[in-house]
Amino acid sequence: MAKKMALTTGGHLSPFERIRHTNEANNEYWESRDLAKMLEYTQYRNCEAVIEKAKLACFNSGHRIEDHFADVSKMVVRAISSPMIPSFSMPI
Repeated sequence: MAKKMALTTGGHLSPFERIRHTNEANNEYWESRDLAKMLEYTQYRNCEAVIEKAKLACFNSGHRIEDHFADVSKMVVRAISSPMIPSFSMPI
């Protein structure tokens, strides 16, 4: 990544910086499944309710949800036959 990574005290990357992604336009974003894992949700569906509350809070504060939450589908390898799983990316 061309951008300089923000360091926490002691020169270590924060957990949020470790899971940060950057798109082709060099915009930063986080994927909800990465955040759920980092925040130790045992099941992603429990995190989905929190994301819905965050979307509502975004709307209620006068912001456009589409500017802060993007619905994405991602290919994953799973034991059962389900090639695409829902996820969200959240730009800063």
